[in-house]
This record gives sequence, C-alpha cells and structure tokens, in this order.
Amino acid sequence: MRILIVLTSHDTLGDTGRKTGFYLSELTHALDVFTRAGLEVDYVSPKGGRAPMDGVSRDDALNRAFLDDARQLARLETTLRPEQVEPARYAAIYVPGGHGTMFDLPQDARLNALIGALYARGGAVAAVCHGPAALVNAKLPDGGYLVAGRDVSAFTNEEEAAVKLTQVVPFLLESKLIERGARFTKAPDFQRHVVVSERLVTGQNPASAAAVAEALVRVLTPQRQATGTR
Repeated sequence: MRILIVLTSHDTLGDTGRKTGFYLSELTHALDVFTRAGLEVDYVSPKGGRAPMDGVSRDDALNRAFLDDARQLARLETTLRPEQVEPARYAAIYVPGGHGTMFDLPQDARLNALIGALYARGGAVAAVCHGPAALVNAKLPDGGYLVAGRDVSAFTNEEEAAVKLTQVVPFLLESKLIERGARFTKAPDFQRHVVVSERLVTGQNPASAAAVAEALVRVLTPQRQATGTR
C-alpha cells in the first residue's frame, strides 16, 4: 500500500527576501509513522524535481536522520510531476505544510484533480499545517469542494499573526477553508490538534504532523485488512 506525498515547489516567501518550501519536520515525523506501519511513499510536486525544504533543524532527531540519509535526500531531488503519477497506485495522499504550499499548491489544477479523484474513489487524504492549502480548490466529481461540510483544521489565522506573515501569504488559510464550506476546528496556538472527517485527516500545525500520520494509518486499516496488506 502506497501513499503519495505532495510537496511544494515554491521557495520564495513573498517579497520578504526569505526562502521557504515544505516544512521538514512535517515530512519526517509523518514518514517515520508511515515507515513503521509498513507503507511505501512516493513524492510529487508541481514542477517535479527538487522540492525545497524549510525548517531544517538538526536539533530534531528525525530531521537529523533524514538529512544524513543520502537516499532520502536524493528522492527530494527527483519528485514526480503530477502528470507522471499513476493514481491507481495510491491509497492515500499526504500533504505536509510549510509556507511554500500557499503559493503553488492551490493553483495547480492537476493536483486539485488528483486529490479530488482519489478521495472520490475511496482513498484517504491527509494534510497538516499549511498543507491544507492543497485542499482549498480540490473538488469532487459533482463539482462540490472536497472540504465542504467536513471538519477540517489547518494553520490558524491567529498562528499566522503570531509568526507575522498575515500580510505575506496570498490568503489566510483558515478563512479560505471556511469560505469553501469547511467546519473549521482549532486548539490554542501551536498546540497539537487533529481532526478526522470520514477519510479526510487534517492537523493544525507542526506539532500535529505525527498524529495526523497516525490517524491516516488508522483510516487506512480497514482497507489494508480487506486486501490482506500488512
């Protein structure tokens, strides 16, 4: 059973002169859960090839192990383009955050279609922190937004204000998800918070990454049992 991990290709934080990308711990903590559960992963990004990293702290043991693994780093240099993905191979999609996701994932029609189609055929979709930016324009075959009427969490407006980036990001993620019809839930700033709504799993911030991955594994368990997949 395989999970498709969607990474941003965007590496510039607005007009601040700062670099961005996907947030490393939101990948490494989830990847640790997936690996221990016996799940395989592939990577896709809007441009394919190199996916830029942010939050590259070696103080985090899982980050450090990932950064010291040449094979893992090489995979981030060769991510698939959306048109190279074979959707039938995947039981789920996982989207880690990082501010880069806000700039390219919402506008990528190929990824929007991939996410909506996978969910519609019974797959699971998970995202954490700014990763739910990939969901704001994802639609189901009936034309409705995937998040409409579902419980969802993501990096909150208050958290965006706390990091002083409300005027830098192209939109406020909490507000946009509510606009799309989601029932937004949240915890106090930077506290772990995960919500499961049918086969949609979302988490509020970096502290939620491992818990989102654990919840996704639980969502996939009935399918794995039915197919005899370990």
